[in-house]
Amino acid sequence: MRQVLVVHFSQTGQLNRLVQSVCAPLQASDGIQVDFLALEPAEPFPFPWPFLGFFRIFPETVLMKPQPLLPLKVDADKRYDLIILAYQVWFLSPSLPFTSFLASPEASRLLKDTPVVTLIGCRNMWLMAQEKVKARLHALGAKLVDNAVLTDACGTAASFLATPLWMFTGRQKPYSWVPRAGIDEAEMAAASRFGDAMVRRLQADERPIEQPMLGGLGAVKVDEKLIASEKVGNRSFTLWSRLLSALGPQQSRRRGVGLVVYIVFLICLILTVVPISALLKKLLAPLFKARIQRQKAYFAGPSGE
Repeated sequence: MRQVLVVHFSQTGQLNRLVQSVCAPLQASDGIQVDFLALEPAEPFPFPWPFLGFFRIFPETVLMKPQPLLPLKVDADKRYDLIILAYQVWFLSPSLPFTSFLASPEASRLLKDTPVVTLIGCRNMWLMAQEKVKARLHALGAKLVDNAVLTDACGTAASFLATPLWMFTGRQKPYSWVPRAGIDEAEMAAASRFGDAMVRRLQADERPIEQPMLGGLGAVKVDEKLIASEKVGNRSFTLWSRLLSALGPQQSRRRGVGLVVYIVFLICLILTVVPISALLKKLLAPLFKARIQRQKAYFAGPSGE
């Protein structure tokens, strides 16, 4: 019997539906046992999320400072043939519950020498978050063999408004003039193809999984226009996270004041620097075409576009 563990956390419920779509073929297959581990923060995050409350966890998320989780309902000494790690992206970083899991003693025992597939459901920017996850998996001795990413269907510009409104109102389409936030339902259903590929490999033989299973399935799509933006944004987020962290704990008044200053700065940045940067990148793109293609190939790994 082949053993598969699926670790997941979803605040809106969307990632849970994606997990179910991917895992349906695995669960329906003879000879494959699928265990699910739902991560539960000791202090649950609200949904919908109050505006300032959402930003209060910004420093801990970016700096990947683990927060308490409820006891993990898993046998950490059980050996799995494959572990699927499903996570959301918060502030260009893996979500705080997922980060907390990766820092746990159970994760270090479960993931060592184990093939891993990462599964991401997010707005549109996931490159820097995945880089952080890859670094942590490497430190834990895990073997990343595949990565699959599904992003919001309404596009980069529209999701900039639609996704936060979903977070703050709890509704994917709170107003008629706002596009529906989230991953397209048809695309989510089609994600079962990833599960089919995993089934074929797991049933092929008993050897450890060492090569990508999702090649040629469109597991990821790297938007080259966002590569530089993510790198710059991540550096800015890291700097501000350290400054805000130094002001005090999450609920302190000093951090609240600092967050207001940061939010104003962020809005000004988005309205001024970001459009200018986008225009410059478009104008200079022909000069850096080869470099951009190399970056795309790197970020698309290990599964490829």
